Amino acid sequence: MLEALMSLLSSCWNPFGTNSNAGSGGGGGGGWGREGKDGLLWFRDLGRCATGEFSMAVVQANLVLEDQSQIESGRFGTFVGVYDGHGGHDAARLCVDAALSAEAEGVVTCDTIQRAYQETEEGFTALVSELWSTQPNIASCGSCCLVGVIHQRTLFVANLGDSRVVLGKKVGNTDGIAAIQLSAEHNASFESVRQELKELHPNDPQIVVLRHGVWRVKGIIQISRSIGDVYLKHARFNTEPLNPKFRLPQPFNMPILTADPAIISHPIHPDDSFLIFASDGLWEHLTNEKAVEIVNSHPRAGSAKRLIKAALQEAARKREMRYSDLRKIDKKVRRHFHDDITVIILFLNHDLISRGSVLDSPISIRSALQH
Repeated sequence: MLEALMSLLSSCWNPFGTNSNAGSGGGGGGGWGREGKDGLLWFRDLGRCATGEFSMAVVQANLVLEDQSQIESGRFGTFVGVYDGHGGHDAARLCVDAALSAEAEGVVTCDTIQRAYQETEEGFTALVSELWSTQPNIASCGSCCLVGVIHQRTLFVANLGDSRVVLGKKVGNTDGIAAIQLSAEHNASFESVRQELKELHPNDPQIVVLRHGVWRVKGIIQISRSIGDVYLKHARFNTEPLNPKFRLPQPFNMPILTADPAIISHPIHPDDSFLIFASDGLWEHLTNEKAVEIVNSHPRAGSAKRLIKAALQEAARKREMRYSDLRKIDKKVRRHFHDDITVIILFLNHDLISRGSVLDSPISIRSALQH
């Protein structure tokens, strides 16, 4: 994501490695490790990056894959992005592809990340304006946006929506490992999010609505922050020619959703073992603790694929069906059983992180199946 942030790091990048699109089976650097496709599942079992090793996987459920993700790694450190789209893939793809300019500073701070999010949001709003007369429903397209950057022994995490990053942290001198959630989520299912929305919109009794047992903002969408969804941010995009099903009955004079990310910085500790970045499709079926346990108790190779398989097995169990039968269901129909799921796991090498070691060849990998 966020080419703006990539530009901020450009003086430390020099240059990008080969870009890989998982759907086309490219290598894109990253060292050894099996890469493959199994039906609707794409995976990269294990690869090298500047801060250790990584494992990636994505499984498709929607007719058009709405999840996008990437890992970039070079002299600056390592960048991970997970973008869970909704209403189409346009906003998620822009998070990866947007060619936004920024002054090259070669440093990562909470401010540079904030600015990168802002420029990405502005880029998508400009795209909607450009296409408004011919493709108005792109105004209803949006994306959650989870980013992690490891730079100079510090992990920065920024998030919009309900994707999640969980840290696996060693517990003292024992074999135990704790699961620590590092990202804040913006989903109306949380009382704190509903309260925040009510405080921001004190004169709107319908700002959050419980519909069919699910809390939704304006009765429409579960998340309160995103890239895109401009029909809920700018009143001019909530009129004709937008499809009537997306239009609100009452006009609004302030954004209902925002693109203001929650950002934290986390000094990397020697007991920090690995990081699991994943879209909410994984967390619908696995707890933080279960995911960390699975990663910690198996070999690193294939870890991301293993988490997705565990989530699909749980999805099948909930529907009282066999996992083998679930795997036979094609995309689109599969969405009735689970969401698109993206998982990227970073295994931290503290020697590399402390020394700031340089990869022989920087890497740039996108895990997105062909549409």
